[in-house]
Amino acid sequence: MANLDNALQQLREERGQAELQIKKLDSAISVLEGLVGRNSSRVIRNSRPNRVVSVAARKRMARAQRARWAKVRRQSQSAQAGKPVGASPAKRTLSVTARRKIAAAQRARWARVRAQQTKKAA
Repeated sequence: MANLDNALQQLREERGQAELQIKKLDSAISVLEGLVGRNSSRVIRNSRPNRVVSVAARKRMARAQRARWAKVRRQSQSAQAGKPVGASPAKRTLSVTARRKIAAAQRARWARVRAQQTKKAA
């Protein structure tokens, strides 16, 4: 009986601690709800104000951007001008035997797939 009394006493203490924790959580929730309730009318979406850009300003911006891109293209063309005309990397081709090996391997893979499908169907 002493063990049961001790267990019962321990459970009551834990329940008291849990109730205390629940009260603390309830108070924290109510504080947060109060803060949200006051600030819910004004939602901050963007820190920047909306600006209206005139048509003329947009044209100037587009012209400036086109000039920047032209400058980049000129620099890349001048960098390529120093290279010989035929300096592009040569295309690599597979030999006939290599292509045959790849094809045979692929046929073997498909044969395995078909064999597994027939096993599942059976």
